Amino acid sequence: MSTEISGAALEFALPNGGNGPNPLSLSALDASFAVLLFQRDHFCGNCRKQVQAVADRYDEFQQLDAEVVSVLPEPVERAREWAESYDLPFPIIADEDTTVSDAYGQPVRFGFLGNLHNLIGRMPEAVIVDLRDEPRSMYTYVGTAPADRPSIDALLAEIAQAAGTV
Repeated sequence: MSTEISGAALEFALPNGGNGPNPLSLSALDASFAVLLFQRDHFCGNCRKQVQAVADRYDEFQQLDAEVVSVLPEPVERAREWAESYDLPFPIIADEDTTVSDAYGQPVRFGFLGNLHNLIGRMPEAVIVDLRDEPRSMYTYVGTAPADRPSIDALLAEIAQAAGTV
């Protein structure tokens, strides 16, 4: 799945509770690609499993010159708690007011009710941004259910193909 967004529309600066610069922005990343994992909520079990699985294979992302960034719709204290609890090697940014999640099109279901509570309404999303020239989104996976996420292999394959290492 792919959608084209480029340039300033992709840029953000948010508090980072994990590794890396604080605040974190795309322009602050020292990588060719950014893998943005838009999470549902601090309490989401599928989200926690995803960041742990990505952490287990983080070196594979680094080998492709990709930085993983988890985007959590929570205050920075909760992002910091995630980073520490799971010993995550990548940034966990706090998108408390969901400005960045909304700008990147993270889906929210159940209308007004879904907007009241992230765990009920927000669906997962993954976006790969090519940072080599002007930032542009090159891949978007929009989850339709809480557990609907791209596999780590699929994310790595997209990056490898774009990097020309396949």
